[in-house]
Amino acid sequence: MRTDRRAEERGRGSAEGAVAVTRPAAGEGAGPSGAPTGTGPRQIRRRGARLSPAQALFRRLFLSNGLVFTAGTLVLAVSPVTVSAPVLPAEVPVLIVGLGVILAVNAILLRKSLAPLEALTALMRRVDLMGSSARLTDRGNGDLADLIESFNAMLDRLEAERSFSTAHVLAAQEAERQRIAQELHDEIGQTLTVALLELKRVVDRAPRNLREELQAVQETVRSSLDEVRQVARRLRPGVLEDLGLLSALSALAAEFSRASGVPVERRCDPDLPELSSEAELVIYRIAQESLTNISRHAKASRVWLTLTAERGMVRLRITDDGRGGVDREGAGIRGMRERALLIGARLSIDSPPGEGTEVLLEVPLAGRTAERGG
Repeated sequence: MRTDRRAEERGRGSAEGAVAVTRPAAGEGAGPSGAPTGTGPRQIRRRGARLSPAQALFRRLFLSNGLVFTAGTLVLAVSPVTVSAPVLPAEVPVLIVGLGVILAVNAILLRKSLAPLEALTALMRRVDLMGSSARLTDRGNGDLADLIESFNAMLDRLEAERSFSTAHVLAAQEAERQRIAQELHDEIGQTLTVALLELKRVVDRAPRNLREELQAVQETVRSSLDEVRQVARRLRPGVLEDLGLLSALSALAAEFSRASGVPVERRCDPDLPELSSEAELVIYRIAQESLTNISRHAKASRVWLTLTAERGMVRLRITDDGRGGVDREGAGIRGMRERALLIGARLSIDSPPGEGTEVLLEVPLAGRTAERGG
């Protein structure tokens, strides 16, 4: 009996030892049947790791140079060409030709390896922070794919941050304009209106020798009230909210002609597609800034304003016959470009010297904007 028990215990011990051996060690993976696969986290991490751009470029250059020199060594070993200990004059041309071939092949391989860096440098110089920049594509240069992807991701982040910052700044600017216009209308406008009414009553009761002076003061207060109302309308285009874009542009052109004496020929499509409130505000503000620049700098005698819908685009075109020659962009034009970017529109300015200036704003419709964003 004791012998049977000892044999039983020995069998159990050997079975437990066998189980302990087949259990995978810590850090090793197991297959579906529980058997160890031999791929731990370190091995998986090594397989999934990617070389850095510097390491990838070093590997490519090293392999290219190694391939060239290996081929040169094999040619030298197989060919019947020999080099004497002191080099003979007849062997010099052979050495020069061989060196030239090696350098030419090496230059071709290096140029092909460094071509993505040249394209990346050219794109860096072309990047326009005020517009949508192109992206660099990976054309089979796997070693530099990480660098290309990082640069494209940086451009995406810059454009997203620029769009967010521009939208935030312009929204705050419009809110501040609305607040100032409201205060001008409610506070200063009401005060000047009361003063004008009081002056009218005083003029009616004043003696004749003072009436002319009081009437002059009355006209000054009235002109000040008109200027305050004009400033309030420029800060907050109430006609845009009440009557729409076409009426707002007509009122803007009429006010420009009245203030500057320059006639404006308007041609607006009455059947414009529906635009968002942001797009209408951007169109109005760009038209307003363009007319302001014409009155200040262009010295024009006539202005043309057109608003049409063509091929999925709403186009605002403002042209004058002034002196042109806009060679640098000030704060006004930069603000116009920022507003255009806010709604995904494109703004172009053509201003040849002596031939006037044309401002063209192309606003994509909602469907086109969605397609472009996708």
